[in-house]
Amino acid sequence: MTIDVRNAVGAAQQYFGSLRDMIGYHTEDLRLEEAELSEDKKHWFITLGFIRPVDKTSNPIADLMAIRNYEREYKVFKIDATTGEVHSMKIREV
Repeated sequence: MTIDVRNAVGAAQQYFGSLRDMIGYHTEDLRLEEAELSEDKKHWFITLGFIRPVDKTSNPIADLMAIRNYEREYKVFKIDATTGEVHSMKIREV
């Protein structure tokens, strides 16, 4: 029996939350971006997005004024569809 999408998303959120102190920067606005069950129905692929502060920008005026900009980043979690165990977390390029 496979876990449903809510449980897969919950597993991804919990896993991400447990690693926040190891990521190296502050994250905010965690959101579900994508959810996909693999064709063989063995894994859920859950994409979570969040914003993080960016120290330098492509705008030199903002840099001079020390205005903090934010950038959205995405992580893809591969979750076992039977057990709900997170097998991997990867950076998703957009």
